[in-house]
Amino acid sequence: MSPHPLRPSRATPLAGAAILGLLLAGCSASPSDSSAPADAASSAETPSDDTGSGHGEIEGAAEASEPPLHLVSIDASGSVSLLDLLDGTETELDGVRAPRSVASDGRYAFVADEHGVDVVDSGAWTWDHVDHFHYYRADPASPGTVEGSGVASIATGMLSTAGGTGVFFPDSGEAVLLDNGALSKGEINETLRLEVAPHDGLIAPLGEGALVTEADGNGRIERVRAVDAAGDEIDSIACTEASGTITTRLALVVGCADGAVLATSVAGETALTKVAYPADASGDAPPATEFSARKGRPTVAGLGDGSGVWLLDTREQSWRWIAMPERPVAASAVDDEAGHVVTLTPDGRVRVFDADGAERAATDPIVTDAVGGGGQVSLTVDAQRAYVNDPATGAVFEIDYADGARVARTLATEVPAHFVAEVGR
Repeated sequence: MSPHPLRPSRATPLAGAAILGLLLAGCSASPSDSSAPADAASSAETPSDDTGSGHGEIEGAAEASEPPLHLVSIDASGSVSLLDLLDGTETELDGVRAPRSVASDGRYAFVADEHGVDVVDSGAWTWDHVDHFHYYRADPASPGTVEGSGVASIATGMLSTAGGTGVFFPDSGEAVLLDNGALSKGEINETLRLEVAPHDGLIAPLGEGALVTEADGNGRIERVRAVDAAGDEIDSIACTEASGTITTRLALVVGCADGAVLATSVAGETALTKVAYPADASGDAPPATEFSARKGRPTVAGLGDGSGVWLLDTREQSWRWIAMPERPVAASAVDDEAGHVVTLTPDGRVRVFDADGAERAATDPIVTDAVGGGGQVSLTVDAQRAYVNDPATGAVFEIDYADGARVARTLATEVPAHFVAEVGR
């Protein structure tokens, strides 16, 4: 596939930021804007890995001066391309299975159907070292496939070259933990494969082991179990109807019917804490079943069935409900202190809200069919931009959410973006 130039460069300086001058004191031009202290999760998630330096480099990779941001585009048949968001070149990659869903940790794309998961390695990643960052670029690769039954749920950690990735197959009840260090070298290495009762569950990386859901005979999840590297249970906590997970610098989050479990593992010591929903939460604020945030941030957005979004502050261990006119199709927390949330509405608009529920900016409708357009609509937020794809047209929109939700670019990739993942972050 020939290079596909795009205009203008993503590196174009921000314009008119005063429109949302209060937005994101913590969102500078680089992901290294974080002032988060070294905490339990970061201590557990940023170990010295087997590359020798503990800064995320691997043999053959080149260190970059800024995040090597790219888009992985996948069409409905499984064709794949990689678009460089800085210079606009697009490269064709090896094809994958026809996707039912695609998940990403910011480097890999995990492409799932009813029979397994194919892994796409973009070769672009950021190593979060808490007080500073390292950026790397290597050749893209196709590490291989994880077999299982049912469209898998994927749970990722903070780092792409250390720790693990969880893959849970609902039809067979197989809970698989992949070694990210092996993935970064082009290999599939299952460090753990547990067989539990089939259910819509999850396995999420935690320390050297994982957090795994457990269901009763009717497939109803009753609790989550912390297991060690051998799969032996070391702790558990009640978490009925567990659904949705995300890893922040402070903790691994798993949603429950009555709140969320925050899990940490530091120096081999695991702690599981329940953060209950506020006692005065109304019926208009049902439980969150999916979570999203700018990568690593302590505050995450939780989306359920209600007309609004929960904000979960994993540092303060507290919830806040943001009422909205309707249920968003997708929502992602951008910052911590100001509590801004970027959402995608059913009519295809990107809207920015503050923690009080006031709309700060919005686009016109840009996604043709945000609810049922075929493929998978994805909303990703980084330190400067949000990306949302339109599966019906295959286009991707780059939104400057801090500048009046301005559509900075419309990206027409050669492989239609029926599914998309932003990588390099």
